[in-house]
Amino acid sequence: MLDRRLERLERELMLVARCSVLTPRERRGQTTAHQNPPAENPPAKPDTTPAARGAAHKEPHPDRRTDEACTAPTRLDRSGYLLLSRLDAEGAMTIGQLADAFQLDVSTVNRQTGALLRSGLVERIPDPEGGLARKLRVTPRGADRMAAERTCRQTDLSRLLESWPPEDVARFEDVLTRFNREVERQEGRAWPRETDGAARTAE
Repeated sequence: MLDRRLERLERELMLVARCSVLTPRERRGQTTAHQNPPAENPPAKPDTTPAARGAAHKEPHPDRRTDEACTAPTRLDRSGYLLLSRLDAEGAMTIGQLADAFQLDVSTVNRQTGALLRSGLVERIPDPEGGLARKLRVTPRGADRMAAERTCRQTDLSRLLESWPPEDVARFEDVLTRFNREVERQEGRAWPRETDGAARTAE
């Protein structure tokens, strides 16, 4: 039950700043990891001592593997993760639909999705409903990156809340969800969610 609650709580925390994280930020000398990955260092000379050979065959602890994956330069930035999450939740969307969903200029969303297109995380497809505008769809690679990022976020959240009683976590989720839904109600733009009944059944 806690894992399921963490999934929903992570989503609601993501939604708190769903507009501000997409606002353009001009930072000189800074680029997102998925746009310009850092150059790899030249390979070091391998250690061929018996101790090193034995260590090479040891499987890293699962927690360590997660930590390493979650500090890699391939982590998604917040705007990329948010856009992929919306496309995953709602299906293929046009740039205009995404701009409307986030209440942003088309140029801003176009710039953000351009990075995802260049990275192969989304692709353009003809409108399945026959519309003239092409739509954006998450690619298998994008789905894998999004799932990995979600796992990292939920792992961090689990560590942060590990000392909280379960009833406090539940209360936090309920209040946060209520806050987000009120924002969505006033904006007239709801984020696609599973029904409350389905969530309770899954628990």
